[in-house]
Amino acid sequence: MWFQPAFEVWGSVVTWLEVVAVVLSVAMVGCNLRVHVAGWPLAMASSALYSLLFFHFKLYGEAALQWAFVILAGWGWWRWLRPTSGQRAGAGVSYMSFTQRTRAAVVTLAAWPLLGWCLRTVTDSDVPYLDALPTVASLTGQWLLAHKRIENWWVWLGVNLFSVALFAYKQLWLTALLYALFAALSWVGWQQWRRLFKATLAASEA
Repeated sequence: MWFQPAFEVWGSVVTWLEVVAVVLSVAMVGCNLRVHVAGWPLAMASSALYSLLFFHFKLYGEAALQWAFVILAGWGWWRWLRPTSGQRAGAGVSYMSFTQRTRAAVVTLAAWPLLGWCLRTVTDSDVPYLDALPTVASLTGQWLLAHKRIENWWVWLGVNLFSVALFAYKQLWLTALLYALFAALSWVGWQQWRRLFKATLAASEA
């Protein structure tokens, strides 16, 4: 049933699996924009479905990433339900220090060629390094999201723009359109979290 065609986009078949995964993903981002904890279970469900879809299209890095997302989403869900320092869930967004940003960038850029080499060596992926880059960057973005770092939206903006081209190459047109929407929402999320940070800062100084 999941791989049955739902409709066609530009001559390419869109399966019911992709349709459901897209709907859940949009709902997830909507919750993340509002710093709402419901985004985490939606992330777990959409990631599980996307793992099946990406594996089918030989995007093995992206497929494995989705299961890492499931695990990280479970941890992020738990973390958001247990706010620290007496904060309510949904509060506490903050910026990273220069050192933290540098460390995150170095780890991400170092992991990219390593994962690309692994995908080239042990799988039949035709885009190992292009698959590896958004995979490792997405893990960085998910980690920052769980820690409520405002910079997570910068990372997602880059990941989403790159992924649009990757999924278009694979003719996953609905998912490419979804990631184009995600790119726009990444910008909205950054603006929204930045306003929330300023409002929280102003309230603490009042």
